[in-house]
This record gives sequence, C-alpha cells and structure tokens, in this order.
Amino acid sequence: MNQPRVVLPTAPCHSKVELRVSCANLLDKDVMSKSDPLCALYVQKKDGKWFELGRTEVILNNLNPRFAKTFVIDYYFEEVQKLKFAVFDIDNATQSLIDDDFLGEVESTLGHIVSNAAITEKLLMHNKRPAGRSTITITAEKLGGNNEVAHLHFRAQGLDKKDFFGKSDPYLEIHRQGPDGRMMMIRRMDDGS
Repeated sequence: MNQPRVVLPTAPCHSKVELRVSCANLLDKDVMSKSDPLCALYVQKKDGKWFELGRTEVILNNLNPRFAKTFVIDYYFEEVQKLKFAVFDIDNATQSLIDDDFLGEVESTLGHIVSNAAITEKLLMHNKRPAGRSTITITAEKLGGNNEVAHLHFRAQGLDKKDFFGKSDPYLEIHRQGPDGRMMMIRRMDDGS
C-alpha cells in the first residue's frame, strides 16, 4: 500500500548577523582638519541594483574610525548576498552622499564575512584602484537569544581640560571581546547619550 507523500513547507534557513566596521589610514580630504568618515552599507538586489541598508554614525576628524553603530542583517545560508561598504567624508548636513567626498569602498558577500568572522580588505576607488593605504575591517557575529540586562552607571569628575578654548569633550567607549578574539566597541557615549 502506497503511503501518501507529505511535503512540509520549508522555512528559509537564516539567522541574524551583526556587522561591525572599522577603518584604518583613510584618505584625508579636509584642508584644515581630518576627514569626518561615515560608512554606508549597500545590498545588491536580484535585479543587480544596489540599495542602501543603513549608515554608521559620522566620526569627526578621524582617519582610523571604529564605528559604534552596527548593521543587523538576515543571513540566508543558501543564498549569495552581495554587500558593498562605502566610506565617505561628510562635509555637510544633507542626507545625500553624492555631495560628500568618496573615500573608498569594498564589495564582499555576507557568507564570506560570516565564514571568516572578520575580514580586512583594501578600500578601492570607483576605478578599482586602491584608496592609498586605506583598509576596512568588517566583523560578523551571529546574534543569539541572550536577553540578559545589565544596568551600569558611570561618572567622571576632575577631568583635565584638554582644549585650548572651552571645555574638553569627553566620551566613554565600552568594548567587549569579539568572536575573533579582538576587542570591539559596542557603545560610545558622550554627555548627550
């Protein structure tokens, strides 16, 4: 007797992945100060067009930024997901990146980044030539179900005045060890956050 064949719908195998970005030796496009970098993440759609998934924060006057803002993306195991990380020197308050200085970009697949836990690549200009000695490091970490909460309180007093005119602009960075053993920033706080 033949048994009826039952086909169960399959859910796509995926997990959430958090991507952290840092850069080193960025091009300095500013005259009176250093570049103010931001990294934008683009995902390639099936039609081959790129769309912007998100942006990091702008870090003022820094050629070696470690961005605190991360990108959370669904990682589909059986699918090639092409990503592009583009770095810009932000010089104005507009949302458009067209009028900002381009510092370089790198294309990769999410699978390549996840399988290596962290990659470091040379940033390339639009003509595919290296952007000087500029590099980008992208770290991937699978997000788990850990929902533990910790409440921390920090206070600083009597900090040295480091600015010639006015007060210093202190901030606090919190780091933790990543899957590759390196310390990675998980939060940057100043007096406004």
